[in-house]
Amino acid sequence: MHQQSNNHILNSMQHTVLPPVAVDLFSGCGAVTQGLKQAGFKIISAVDNDPIACATYKKNHPEVMLLEKDIREIDPLSLIVAPNGTVDLLIVCAPCQPFSSQNKNKAGDTRAELILQAIRFASLLNPTRIFFENVPGLTSEVNKNILNKLKNGLGKFGYRLGMPLRIDAADYGVPQRRLRCVMFASRQDTMPVMPAPYTPAALRITVERAIGDLAPLSSGERFAPDPLHFARVHLPIAQQRMKYIPKDGGSRFSLPPELELPCHRGHTGHPDVYGRMKWQAVAPTLTTGCTDITRGRFMHPRDDRAITLREAARLQTLPDFYAFCGSPRDIARQIGNAVPVNLAKAVGDAVLASLTKEA
Repeated sequence: MHQQSNNHILNSMQHTVLPPVAVDLFSGCGAVTQGLKQAGFKIISAVDNDPIACATYKKNHPEVMLLEKDIREIDPLSLIVAPNGTVDLLIVCAPCQPFSSQNKNKAGDTRAELILQAIRFASLLNPTRIFFENVPGLTSEVNKNILNKLKNGLGKFGYRLGMPLRIDAADYGVPQRRLRCVMFASRQDTMPVMPAPYTPAALRITVERAIGDLAPLSSGERFAPDPLHFARVHLPIAQQRMKYIPKDGGSRFSLPPELELPCHRGHTGHPDVYGRMKWQAVAPTLTTGCTDITRGRFMHPRDDRAITLREAARLQTLPDFYAFCGSPRDIARQIGNAVPVNLAKAVGDAVLASLTKEA
């Protein structure tokens, strides 16, 4: 009797220390996996079809079973590698381009249907919670049909899809203004709730705090100890223009007429092109063109150059030890597409709190 009691206590203790298990769909370079690990999750498997992003994922998360394949061709049951077959969290960060306001051809973008793969995976993996992350455009009227399909499809398997929540990553320790749409789904009554902002407007992580300690660089210069901290080579005309743009937040509107781009003359749109970041503010939303001054406000606050890959990674809260594969352009794309690590951790904390509440 005494031995049985001790065994029961031991089993209970072992059960309590087992980390929650997650599966990462559309895993990209692994930023969400990184954030969830920091929150205490064990990611058992992941899926993505981008070979370069997958190479980066494998380099940083070698213990995770990663399937490099079109998600539509995967048997969800092949992702179960947990001893007890339990999945606590299914992560669905489907491509955002079909829902982005920047995509002028989104009406015919077949990737919009990829988010519905969540229904098939949920029906077989039976996750306790599901997390969706995308751009706010997902909730626009034009995408109402997709959301209804998602809600109804999950409902057939007992899941309740929560209301879309519009959040700013800057509220969760990210030195970047990045508006996102997050949703949770659950079979239980307890739905995860995002924590209150812990870096609201008055407590933002600024650009200076994120990248101010990195070595200054000129066009084409490299900081040898860090392979990601190098300045791209800017054409002489671009270097001329940058000298006229005021430090710490200046814009192309300070350019003399002879240096204005012909397409910008008399045009007030695209104000961020050839714009500098501000030291005491958060960065603008990073895109796949985040190291190109012609693609947005991606000029360094002080130096006459675009931000480096290291600076971009810092602004996405990717740790300095995170290793990347591919060309500079490939790496910029991976960084721009990533979910900020600190935001992913905040989501993980929210899901963990809801799971603990039901335990």
